[in-house]
Amino acid sequence: MTKTDERLRTAIVGLGWVGTHQGRAIAEHPRGEVTAVCDLSEEQMKKFAGELEGDPKFYTDYEEMCRDSDIDAVFVGTPNQTHEPVGLEAIKNGKHVLMTKPLAGSEDAARRLVEAAENEGIVNMMSLSTRFDGPCAYLKDLAEDGYFEDLYYARAWHIRRRGIPTGFSDIKDISPDQGFIQKGGGSLRDIGVHVLDAAWALLGMPKPIAAMGVAGAKFGTRGEKFWDEARAEDFHTQDYGSGFVKFENGVGLQLDSFWASHHPEEKQIEIFGTKAGARLDPLKIFRTENEGEQDIDVSLPEGPKPFERIADHFIECVLDGEDCKAPLHQGLTVQRMLEAILESSEKGKAIYLD
Repeated sequence: MTKTDERLRTAIVGLGWVGTHQGRAIAEHPRGEVTAVCDLSEEQMKKFAGELEGDPKFYTDYEEMCRDSDIDAVFVGTPNQTHEPVGLEAIKNGKHVLMTKPLAGSEDAARRLVEAAENEGIVNMMSLSTRFDGPCAYLKDLAEDGYFEDLYYARAWHIRRRGIPTGFSDIKDISPDQGFIQKGGGSLRDIGVHVLDAAWALLGMPKPIAAMGVAGAKFGTRGEKFWDEARAEDFHTQDYGSGFVKFENGVGLQLDSFWASHHPEEKQIEIFGTKAGARLDPLKIFRTENEGEQDIDVSLPEGPKPFERIADHFIECVLDGEDCKAPLHQGLTVQRMLEAILESSEKGKAIYLD
């Protein structure tokens, strides 16, 4: 078998929205293959397996699945609080790991995952659909080429009007009440993480040194603005969060994340440079030449979707030895910023990061 004939045999753990989308992208890749799925819902496994060309193995026990020698890599698409046990088990068994955001349900758990992955020497990567989307990748290329000159500030926000999720965990040895609306979940870790990560990547991934924020629950605890069944009695996290992060190079980043509000839905990133600025959606460039203002609408040709880009890069990293553009340690840095914003809200003061 030649190098180009190799296929990455991948297991998908957690067949929710993210798991099925990322699993589908891996299965459809010419050098990807989904050889196993793991979920407590047999119905969900059968449904997803029906989309595949092959006949994947079914598992309800992720520990047993991770011992399977026919699996090369594992995608972890389970609730935040379960990333650590599933990820550590995969790493312990020498599997390459692709992890959905955020890296974990806490900074300490995220650190343990990074340490284990780097000690084991396996390919470890974050699945980040906003960072890997075409418009963000386009802006990142411009930034790296110096188009914006000195990038000194960014704003990132994801606002929902009615969008509190009610997902819960069904993973072995994990309490079934751990999910989006439990401790370790919340708006910042669910949707804020996407725009924070992408904005930070556009700024060149500077080192964060301090954060200040506010966060709380204004609707979830009252049973309002849920997507599905209201679960006020189970709500133990934040339905909104806002923060400011300062970086070592003097750059600043403002983040807003709301599951619920009385405002229009919007997901946006804006970057500010000394030569040009930009807005992500719709993609637009702002310049001033000879005191004349230029607003440039950018239309990109249709290309691969974010999960397809993620699958392609992960497979290249494993099979071809490409340098990973989104290793877990970057996910740890993003997690540290999120947790610092939340800690600042709780303590009522700025949090300084070592």
